[in-house]
Amino acid sequence: MKQDKPIRLLVADDHKLFRSGIISLISGERNIFVVGEAENGIELIEMYGRLLPDVALVDISMPVIAGIPAAAEIIKKYPFAKILFLSMYDDEEYIYQTYKTGGKGLLSKNAMKDELLFAIIEVYHGRNYFGKALAEESFKKILSKFDSFPEGKTNDKTEQLTEQERKVLLLISEGLSSSEIAAKLEVSKRTVDAHRASLFRKLEINSLPELMKFAFERYSRQNKKNFSR
Repeated sequence: MKQDKPIRLLVADDHKLFRSGIISLISGERNIFVVGEAENGIELIEMYGRLLPDVALVDISMPVIAGIPAAAEIIKKYPFAKILFLSMYDDEEYIYQTYKTGGKGLLSKNAMKDELLFAIIEVYHGRNYFGKALAEESFKKILSKFDSFPEGKTNDKTEQLTEQERKVLLLISEGLSSSEIAAKLEVSKRTVDAHRASLFRKLEINSLPELMKFAFERYSRQNKKNFSR
């Protein structure tokens, strides 16, 4: 498919140095240019509506509102939005979660320049990109595997959760790792792991991918609001 105009890119990441690195990599490209940069989910939502970029490059882990719920809010208002997520993690559960949010792709932060440019162009043309090593058949198997997990348990299971466990569950739904959750809640990673173990027990869930699916399904049905400590 021929690209007849430059791709207008919005970059969202809370680390200025990383954003600057992305912009520097793209600065010499004639077919891609950065129209704006955001450092948290609120800025991303506001800037997307104002700029309407062709592609938004969005870090999963951002303050105020994380990347996944911010993208979900954008896609709800602009169904045509093309979101390419960035993360240090590209495990199957993250692929599933970002795709189900409506994202067109997930790119590792360790990717090289050529892969970054390729992913942006693929997403711009409406194609999915979840890693150069992920074949279409493997991608379908991931979706099938996670879809086979049972739907979220009834509310009586979640009623027994403590306030802190609910916060952890919400942040799991936003794609954050245990370390990222610990930083956001200002507790130790060991404390977060203990809350996750409690969630497994109380919700009668046996694996992290199933817990992530449960969390995502539960909170995607609600208007996501960031909690106040």
